[in-house]
Amino acid sequence: KFSDHEERLSGSEREEDEDDVEAALKKEVGQIRASTEQKLRRFQSVESGANNVVFIRTRGIEPENLVHHILKDMHTTKKKKTRVILRMLPISGTCKAFMEDMKKYAETFFEPWFKAPNKGTFQIVYKARNNSHMSREEVIKELAGIVGSLNPENKVDLNNPQYTIVVEIIKNVCCLSVVRDYVLFRKYNLQEVVKSNKEDIQQTPSNLTEEQNSKVVKPETEEEEMSSKEVKQENK
Repeated sequence: KFSDHEERLSGSEREEDEDDVEAALKKEVGQIRASTEQKLRRFQSVESGANNVVFIRTRGIEPENLVHHILKDMHTTKKKKTRVILRMLPISGTCKAFMEDMKKYAETFFEPWFKAPNKGTFQIVYKARNNSHMSREEVIKELAGIVGSLNPENKVDLNNPQYTIVVEIIKNVCCLSVVRDYVLFRKYNLQEVVKSNKEDIQQTPSNLTEEQNSKVVKPETEEEEMSSKEVKQENK
């Protein structure tokens, strides 16, 4: 009457319970393993929150060098290698899309390219999706001021700058990157870069092996800000 439940079970019932427990454990281990493998992937799709915009989070890869290499190859060979991707932009850092957050983050983020003794000519390109509270003029003015404060020798060049600061705002997330050969590679447009143009003869891509002094990386665990190291692909 007061015996343990296991003692009252018949042999077959006891074996069935053991099988159920073993199956549950195997299922749980499989889920954990699948979750771990997913986190360790070199390329992982991340929900962007905007139509026709796909984010690819990378692991152990510099997005700037990867995208620049792809565009340099397409520019050199003039071979079209994609049908549906319109633009491919590297995203090196993210922060909240509020002016104070952006200013604070940019002061450190821009240092590898623009803090003395580093210097260069630059332009700022801005695009916002699913966001109406940010002002394009204000963002460009504030970010340009930060670049100028890092080194007064940094100058604006809208025709053929050494660096292009890409600002992509999606909902409440600001995505930042500093790219090279933005004009030469047709604003990183994969459809346009394969077309011939007489201006290409006068311009040459930057050295791919050029390394920045340091990188500012947001932790991958901050999923609400997407990721620190993502490659954004915008569908046509």
